[in-house]
Amino acid sequence: MRTVITADKLQASNQTIPHPVVVVEDGVIASIASRTASTLPDGEVKDYPGATLVPAYFDVHIHGSGGADVMEATPSSLTTIGRFLAQHGVGSYLATTVSASVDTTLQSLCGLAKLIGTDLGGARPLGIHLEGPFISHAKRGAHADRDLQLPTVELFNRLWEASEGHVRLMTIAPELPGADEVIRRAVELGVRISLGHSNAGTSDALRGVQGGAVSATHTFNAMRRFDHRDPGILGVVLDRPDLFAEIICDGLHVNPTVVRMFWREKGADRTLLVTDAMSATGMPDGNYRLGELEVRVKDGKCIIGEDTLAGSTLTMDRAVRNFAEFTGVEPGEAAMLASRNPARMTGLDAQVGSLEVGRAADITVLSAKGDVVETILWGRQMVAV
Repeated sequence: MRTVITADKLQASNQTIPHPVVVVEDGVIASIASRTASTLPDGEVKDYPGATLVPAYFDVHIHGSGGADVMEATPSSLTTIGRFLAQHGVGSYLATTVSASVDTTLQSLCGLAKLIGTDLGGARPLGIHLEGPFISHAKRGAHADRDLQLPTVELFNRLWEASEGHVRLMTIAPELPGADEVIRRAVELGVRISLGHSNAGTSDALRGVQGGAVSATHTFNAMRRFDHRDPGILGVVLDRPDLFAEIICDGLHVNPTVVRMFWREKGADRTLLVTDAMSATGMPDGNYRLGELEVRVKDGKCIIGEDTLAGSTLTMDRAVRNFAEFTGVEPGEAAMLASRNPARMTGLDAQVGSLEVGRAADITVLSAKGDVVETILWGRQMVAV
């Protein structure tokens, strides 16, 4: 089956194509051209006047949505999550764990391993983001203190084997005893390392980078505050031009003024938009689960204890719109921070994050204001909200 998609613009990795004509055959992009003739190729035409075509979003840090939690690790839960994400412009994601008992984590990883890469009718899980258990007690955030573990190669190997090699990203606090060895082992296996939930000083953070860390987890949140004499993990993250860095752009986790400062430091090639969304995303206020923890959600804000933020109810389309609003960049440029950059960081840029001939037709259609008009996955239209 051939489909011809037209719009006002197409945002490719490093260029903008005006008046694009995208030909899709059997779910794959067969050609991309700028319209110069009055006639179009044969096929069913889908025209999006005034819209911009961007790569479908790739969320590398998401715990759940639509009432479902990644840790459930069932076809039903991931189907719910994937279909919800597709409504908000997301084509793929990393199923992100939260610290739990070792047995529970192993069980979840085993279940997730069977579902990685499967088509469940929405956004596809491409791998696993292991957030915990190798994180700091002092900066654990919404992770249960009792479930944190000191990093050991033995435990990491158990987690890796349970995941059947599908751990793609791991958050770790580099100051913990044993972190150096675990980082080295993970990097050997192709796992991307993200520094986070960490109280690391400058030397510990630099050692983590030298060991192979490539990114930072939800920058500013659950990490040691900046000090001008010992800038610590935050100073290293903002100073190093080779590091990617996540940011939760919901206006709650990071003030818009700080988002602008972050943007000036990390720029178009290293900024990663993530949601850190939990099961309450898209649901009414109330009590929900994040792994084994109970979270109160009021006015869309997720809280445990007195005032600890526990993930978010942010959707990626809202993150992109917020980022464009906070920084003044075009929505198409902001979209690259939610598609191209996470694909590059994870090493999955040969599969996702770009609109190119021979790639799956995973396309998010944006209005001039950055709203999702349509999500197209493997050439199939999904229903947008």
